[in-house]
Amino acid sequence: MTDTRHAVSSTRRTLLKAAGAAVAVAGAPMVRAQAGPKIRIGYWPIAAGLPFYSAIELGYFKEAGLDVEPLKFAGAQQVMEAVLSGRADGTANGTGSANIAIGEIAAPGTFKIFCSNPSNVKNVLDEVIVPVASPAKVMADLKGKRVGSGPGIQNVTLAKTVLERGGATGATVVELPIGQHVAALAAGQIDAAYTLEPTGTIGRMNGTTRVLEPGVIARYVLGDPMAPWFGGSASLASAFIQKNPEVAKKFITAYGKGVAYVRSKPAEARQYMKGYTAIEGPLTSEVPLAAYTMYNEFTPADVAHFQKFFDLFSEKGIFSKRLLVDSMLYKG
Repeated sequence: MTDTRHAVSSTRRTLLKAAGAAVAVAGAPMVRAQAGPKIRIGYWPIAAGLPFYSAIELGYFKEAGLDVEPLKFAGAQQVMEAVLSGRADGTANGTGSANIAIGEIAAPGTFKIFCSNPSNVKNVLDEVIVPVASPAKVMADLKGKRVGSGPGIQNVTLAKTVLERGGATGATVVELPIGQHVAALAAGQIDAAYTLEPTGTIGRMNGTTRVLEPGVIARYVLGDPMAPWFGGSASLASAFIQKNPEVAKKFITAYGKGVAYVRSKPAEARQYMKGYTAIEGPLTSEVPLAAYTMYNEFTPADVAHFQKFFDLFSEKGIFSKRLLVDSMLYKG
């Protein structure tokens, strides 16, 4: 009698487990469908990505029902290559616009820029720095000197152009990770560096370097210190937009909320650099912030300045053909 009850009980448990497994399997596709696709966004850990970092930390993407995965890379080139290879679905602000353009030329129709981070002598991102005791007063004083530059074709091309147009003939450009610029200057390995913030602020705060000239791309490439240099951009892969148009719109809207937050509460937003960049402590409140332009805020003058930047790379033979900025802008 006991054996029979035990057998029935075991059978019932087996059936219940099987039924539960069947429900789980049947329900799995529904859960995935509700969650939507994972959106993998590559970023270079610099201050310009602040709207992206803020949108994640403040839950703007989650509020929109989006599953966003941030992917950190060592440089802008690697971010672009990740999108090109399908390992990422887009780029955060701070990714070099020229790097994105090179990817677009390699695979036309791949990238759509929906936000860019312009800088100039007021909204400083780019600068040339020297040791604090350097006798250099103007760019031309770097004639024949060893000048550091961040890695990648965008940084190196811009460094050479700035030196050339600033009268620093005969200067040698040396590629170095941006995080090593201050130490290399302090050690006397280089005489100056074309670099990006927060490098200049770090050197100033520890007393080892000073800024020779800020906003050098606006002045020497665009011809106006106040012109917007759209050096970094946030983008989505066209294939992702075409496959998930509504999700893409929600993502860009949520990202836009991050931009609005940084604009309206810059001091508060600065805290979200921590964890995504090497910027923390007192440096957080000192590093300059970039400006931001969403796809629906570009003016004809903005597009013209952006195009002039791209045209430099065509003139230097870096781009194999002239690329029109307007063709890469997201249209909504």
